[in-house]
Amino acid sequence: MILKILPSALDDLRDGWQFYEEQSEGLGDYFQNSLFSDIDSLLLYAGIHRTVFGFHRLLSHRFPYAIYYRIADSQTVVVWRVLDLRRDPESITTELREDRTRRG
Repeated sequence: MILKILPSALDDLRDGWQFYEEQSEGLGDYFQNSLFSDIDSLLLYAGIHRTVFGFHRLLSHRFPYAIYYRIADSQTVVVWRVLDLRRDPESITTELREDRTRRG
């Protein structure tokens, strides 16, 4: 299985790192390590998660974030976004719709 993380998801992870690092030094690193661990779990569990807005959604175990991904083919999992669930649900819906339209 191949795991591909799109630039939009990496941007989301960077923004989350910055937010948590501002809260407490070192917390940003813990955030990123936790989220990358959740993403790595897709190598085993991709496809078992609920579908939301046309994407599979994996909820992070330690932070209020969701990992939105698709299975491109039988060997490739593509992580599209990693979004903070404390945001306005309408903004999450809008961003995912725009991503789905832009990238197919």
